[in-house]
Amino acid sequence: MKNISVLGSTGSIGRSTLDVIDMYPDRFQVLGLSAWSNAERLAEQAKKFHPRLVCIGRPEKEKTLQSLLEGTGIEIIPGPDGLNAVATLKDVHMIVSGIVGGAGFLPTYQAIRAGKDVALANKETLVMGGSLIMETAREHGVALLPVDSEHNALHQSLKAGRHGEVKKLILTASGGPFLHVPEEEFPSITPESALRHPTWKMGPKITIDSATLMNKGLEIIEASFLFSMPPQKIEVVIHPQSVVHSLVEYIDGSLICQMGPADMRLPILYCLSYPERLPGPYPPLTLENLTPLQFLPPDREKFPCLRLAYEALEAGGRAPVVLNAANEVAVHAFLERKTGFVDIPKIIENMMKDYAAGSAATVEEILETDRETRRAATRLISE
Repeated sequence: MKNISVLGSTGSIGRSTLDVIDMYPDRFQVLGLSAWSNAERLAEQAKKFHPRLVCIGRPEKEKTLQSLLEGTGIEIIPGPDGLNAVATLKDVHMIVSGIVGGAGFLPTYQAIRAGKDVALANKETLVMGGSLIMETAREHGVALLPVDSEHNALHQSLKAGRHGEVKKLILTASGGPFLHVPEEEFPSITPESALRHPTWKMGPKITIDSATLMNKGLEIIEASFLFSMPPQKIEVVIHPQSVVHSLVEYIDGSLICQMGPADMRLPILYCLSYPERLPGPYPPLTLENLTPLQFLPPDREKFPCLRLAYEALEAGGRAPVVLNAANEVAVHAFLERKTGFVDIPKIIENMMKDYAAGSAATVEEILETDRETRRAATRLISE
């Protein structure tokens, strides 16, 4: 029996994780759950899985949650203290880090320091503090298992050879909803159209990131730290069908890939059961029914977020933290109709020019850089 805490349990990754756990009640047990503000859904999950502890991020939602869980005996701790408690809960073997954005960095770091294995869906953790996170994981003997379908595919495909035999990592990208939309139409893109992803069902923030290709940019940075690869050995290819989730090219010319349906429950099951493989309860690919598979080069002029991510990775220090924070503020502003789709990369580039220089090696430096960038980006948008 593997004991699990799920950070961000009411979001897309969290719900898929609980769906997987529900199918294997003899293998996995939920001890902790956290959510930001959806007290009703969190209460439903808690009543079903009976964890020891739940956290609601917004303290004003605590009374609602207490009322909904009255008589269950489940402990409730609100706010950052509760999130830390869920992440470091005694007897938990693994946390699923499914919190969206930079908010997932600190609890994931705390879980690693507490010796918990991590199923990592929060790519921002490695974008913000890649060197620190990887060093801390090694120090505490913690396994970092990637939930993102692309990195999960690389994790599997890298088993075909040794690290020194890898020529390059190839991350696949669906291309998002605007792959074939002319660039001159980008100023008229609305949040509604940007949220209509062609292949994946995801939360709003990551869906917008997919539309700008920033999601792939963040994944480049994540892959560099997770697999100890320099930027020049990481490439992106557009693959609209989302069947091949990523590839590894070896020095002998072999291409090893992982294929599967566009269903996040598959990489989640891989992480939860690792190093075993459990029988999959979900329909596999039917090869004879597949549509033709396409692979296209990305247009970095049309999607400048990809270029900005490479620049941040090359620069190091504060740059990846600034990239991520500025992107989160810009995406939120776009969803709130305070700025346009084409302004997202402009805001990020502006922030990188002004704030990317310097070190961000410690938790304090990382968090201060994140806060400073968010304040500056918010001020820029308001002006």
